[in-house]
Amino acid sequence: MLRSLMTTFFLVLLLGSLSACGGDSPPANLDATVPEQKKGGEEPYLNGPYEVQTNWPQPLPDHEDWVWGATTGIYAESPDKVFVVQRGELPRPEGVEPGWDAIAATPGNRAIGGNRFEHSIYVVDASGRIIDSWPQWDHLFPGGRGPHQVAINPYDPEKHVWVVDDQLHQVFKFTNDGEELVLTLGERLEPGNDDSHFNRPTGIAFLPDGTTFVSDGYANTRVVKFDRNGDFVMAWGEPGTGPGEFNLPHAIATDQNRRVYVADRSNSRIQVFDENGIFLDVWPDINSPFAIQVTTDGHLWVADGNTNKMLKYDLTGRLIYAFGTYGLAPGFNWGIHGFHSDAEGNLYWAETFAGRAQKLQPRPGADHTHLIRPLTAP
Repeated sequence: MLRSLMTTFFLVLLLGSLSACGGDSPPANLDATVPEQKKGGEEPYLNGPYEVQTNWPQPLPDHEDWVWGATTGIYAESPDKVFVVQRGELPRPEGVEPGWDAIAATPGNRAIGGNRFEHSIYVVDASGRIIDSWPQWDHLFPGGRGPHQVAINPYDPEKHVWVVDDQLHQVFKFTNDGEELVLTLGERLEPGNDDSHFNRPTGIAFLPDGTTFVSDGYANTRVVKFDRNGDFVMAWGEPGTGPGEFNLPHAIATDQNRRVYVADRSNSRIQVFDENGIFLDVWPDINSPFAIQVTTDGHLWVADGNTNKMLKYDLTGRLIYAFGTYGLAPGFNWGIHGFHSDAEGNLYWAETFAGRAQKLQPRPGADHTHLIRPLTAP
């Protein structure tokens, strides 16, 4: 009898903890292909269909006394060309070796302070080697706290690189090689709420014709729409909790039907609009959506900054699957602020609190319907 009561109590606690992720049904932390044999000493499949590639990225080149800062954005143009942005470097604590050990010594990018704006934008290959950085643009970021997000329009044949900086109130568009800054939206350190100013913008998304949407953001509560030339078209949104109102629109995405999805972070929900800002739907009870991505198989993935889980929804807002566990060890996560995937199925995420990027590879034998596939041009 006692054993039966204890088993029932344990199951109630387990289901209660899973339901905290939001949605109508509890997400599954483990892949459905977990083997039947019992085994201790390791966490089986804590990342669902993925396993972590350690030592990715490798330590900062020629910067042995420095480690990564708060890593805020990541975009995989290909497995051998992954763009990463961070809020500058941190001094490596005395007695701590370079690399992954230094991450645990500087959690949250706040433990010791003293960051500097170098390697604010860098590029990593499949092995983890840093193959490029853009020191010529580090001078842009002092005065703020560093880049907030990085993206490439998947429909752009020239693959321009866009960087959003919230505290500078600006969005930058670079050539793919970083040689030229071709467009700047917003005025440096001048917040505003009109057609030429932002107030702490957060994310960016695109349509095939070059239309661009910016979530704006920490202080403003709106979405701003631009044409392919960067000219202002319209904006929508105001403070509040009703339809079309926001409380920290932190990320934005579009689907192949030109719908716009906004991570309304402090309202704990996703809102859905048409391309002209007409409200279509709301998905409530998502704790803290930090980052979102629509995939080519017609799903929307959410990185939840409170539960530290990746949540998979269909485009009607139904929760399908989830994985992820809080922690600083490789494969765990703390504050996924941006994520992306490549054509080979590798997943990359940027952790603002842990201060690192990670690469996860498809696990042999995993259910590939649970992989995060990037939205690509038809």
